[in-house]
Amino acid sequence: MGKSYPTVSEEYKKAVEKCKKKLRGLIAEKNCAPIMLRIAWHSAGTFDVKTKTGGPFGTIKNSEELAHGANNGLDIAVRLLEPIKEQFPIISYADFYQLAGVVAVEVTGGPEIPFHPGREDKPAPPPEGRLPDATKGCDHLRQVFGTQMGLSDKDIVALSGGHTLGRCHKERSGFEGPWTSNPLIFDNSYFKELLSGEKEGLLQLPSDIALLKDPVFLPLVEKYAADEDAFFEDYAEAHLKLSELGFAEA
Repeated sequence: MGKSYPTVSEEYKKAVEKCKKKLRGLIAEKNCAPIMLRIAWHSAGTFDVKTKTGGPFGTIKNSEELAHGANNGLDIAVRLLEPIKEQFPIISYADFYQLAGVVAVEVTGGPEIPFHPGREDKPAPPPEGRLPDATKGCDHLRQVFGTQMGLSDKDIVALSGGHTLGRCHKERSGFEGPWTSNPLIFDNSYFKELLSGEKEGLLQLPSDIALLKDPVFLPLVEKYAADEDAFFEDYAEAHLKLSELGFAEA
């Protein structure tokens, strides 16, 4: 399915470039790349293919959506980002939160993800319960990413590799700790750690371990652990798809 991107003004494009610089500065200053990636993902990951509702359209700033259990702690990201957003009233929140996710991956050493502006802000938040549950296995991952969002098995494994950034916080998710020994660097160490088994101080969620038990997911985990370039290529493609769910559909 092709995309038909909307045309935005030169002024809008310039604002996006300037905003990127401000986001790089904020992320470097606050070491907040992980939560920026999380707000972009959680904003986009509510999309439902069947009803064409939810998705990356700025609704996550609403207190109602921030109150969803899966979004615990994301009010911090909204608060950190707001002073930058105020400088760029021309940019939609929908574009802004997705831009923050793209920049978070780039500044931590990950792949460059193409960014197409033009998402419009929508007023109504999606219902709760559309985001993945870390305590569940492969069937659940396929239900949420595949059936609901319309993404592929390859996308599921590549996006799981985004856990190379950040950590879990007990008070937010019930889990505690980072997935890798350097949670502020975007690389393929998530897959290497997953294959090497549990380690003192590092986290493996039930949804991570599930990847090792599936005949389609496991070869992709092994491929990405062995070949970071292949992971970066597939991750960039999957992140782009996630960030554009329901947007610019031809």
